[in-house]
Amino acid sequence: MERALHILTIVLGIAIVAATVGSAIRTVILPRSPSAVLTRVVFRVVRRLFLVIAPPSAPYERRDRVLALYAPFGLLATLTTWLTLTALGYTLIYWGLEDMSWTQAFELSGSSLLTLGIAGPIEVGTTALVFTEAALGLFLLALLITYLPSIYGAFSRREVGVTALEVRAGSPPSGRELIWRYHRLERMAELHQVWEEWERWFLDIEETHTSFPAVVFFRSPQADHSWATAAGAVLDGAALTLSSVDVERDVQAEFCLRAGYLCLRRIADSFRVPYDPDPSPDDPISVGRREWEEALVTLEEAGVPLKSDRDQAWRDFAGWRVNYDTVLLAACDLISAPEAPWSSDRAGDRSFSGRILGRAQGNGAG
Repeated sequence: MERALHILTIVLGIAIVAATVGSAIRTVILPRSPSAVLTRVVFRVVRRLFLVIAPPSAPYERRDRVLALYAPFGLLATLTTWLTLTALGYTLIYWGLEDMSWTQAFELSGSSLLTLGIAGPIEVGTTALVFTEAALGLFLLALLITYLPSIYGAFSRREVGVTALEVRAGSPPSGRELIWRYHRLERMAELHQVWEEWERWFLDIEETHTSFPAVVFFRSPQADHSWATAAGAVLDGAALTLSSVDVERDVQAEFCLRAGYLCLRRIADSFRVPYDPDPSPDDPISVGRREWEEALVTLEEAGVPLKSDRDQAWRDFAGWRVNYDTVLLAACDLISAPEAPWSSDRAGDRSFSGRILGRAQGNGAG
């Protein structure tokens, strides 16, 4: 009976270590990998703690300051969890293999994992296990350290675009403001370069924010900036230009729109956010026709040439917007984005982000 207990303990320890290593590999090394359950659980627990400190009812300025720490704290908590579970797994293995107490097994495991050298194996045959644990501890630490430059590189590239958009689309940004400013400066033809630039931005965001989902939750240095509201402003600007502004058709705007809604959908897939992958152009959207007409009135007063058939223009705008409406609002809710027109201002109850996270897939965040 005692021998069976020891064998069961060894098997359990091996399973814990294997699951921990697997979670680390899926989180850091494998891009767009299947759900890393352990990492997901860690981020969910950390998220709930932060929502207690900064509930949805708290002022936005306070929530922004607190939630800015969420992603970095989640990464540190993930590393701590990996090391703790590795130490626990090896403790079980040492106790099952050697004639020692639980305290001695824990001391040996902790000494080996942290390479302290304060305890050594009783049996010579266990020395190899001590070496593997020491190597594994260094591996996990190095893994997260090498993970950070990738995250901050993606964050830096993202924020350059977000910050530059303030000059073009205001703060908070909006598609109407983007068109208005380019027209006032007599640079409507140069919107083509905007669509090109933001198509590349969306492609980069799709790649980095699905490969490293933790970067989704890294907040902008300025409290009124957000990658989600910036994305919404550019998409709305492109949709308004194609549907309502009487200018020569720019296929690049269509490419930008498609890149944008595919980007938001891929991120939504990472967090298991439900949406209709093939919506009908007549499906309802969160932007009402009256809001759209008010935006056109502002543009018309500024002298922007508009299409005469308003009914068709509205159908065209809604037909573009329906492709990204749901996922845009979900992204704003997920990260508790600052208020911006036609995006986070209608994303609903901020606590929805917690419910989304409850279903989220944990490939590095959750």
